[in-house]
Amino acid sequence: MALRSIEDSDLDALFDQMRDPESVRMAAFTAEDPDDRKAFDSHMSKVRTSPGNTLRAVTRDGHLVGSIGSFVMDGDTEITYWIDRVTWGQGVAGRALALFLDTVRVRPLYARAASDNVGSLRVLHKAGFTTVGTEISYAPARNAEIEETILRLD
Repeated sequence: MALRSIEDSDLDALFDQMRDPESVRMAAFTAEDPDDRKAFDSHMSKVRTSPGNTLRAVTRDGHLVGSIGSFVMDGDTEITYWIDRVTWGQGVAGRALALFLDTVRVRPLYARAASDNVGSLRVLHKAGFTTVGTEISYAPARNAEIEETILRLD
């Protein structure tokens, strides 16, 4: 498992991963239209060049299996990750998160996940994040307001 900078050549694979229907449903808080390539490219250009953001490709055996990053929102640094569904349950998210936390030293660090996304919540808790609250937020992937769990790592 390794992390590296996102390259232009990664964008097609990341776009495909981020529009997988089951992954989108589980993530819940996604793009309005996961199939909108123009919006995806615009978003990726913005997050790859914005100061304060860190975005990395997650690779296993040299193959791209996802992305992980951090960004600042309302003064708080939050993490986000997306792991290819074909690797779910194989420890990829946990190992990628551990590697990422070794490079991003900002604390506290926040994360959010749909409250019914037990896999992601388990990964975050194993990494030392604690639940600090919940809120009801609009989830574009589900076209509904759902409960979102807010976590913090000190």
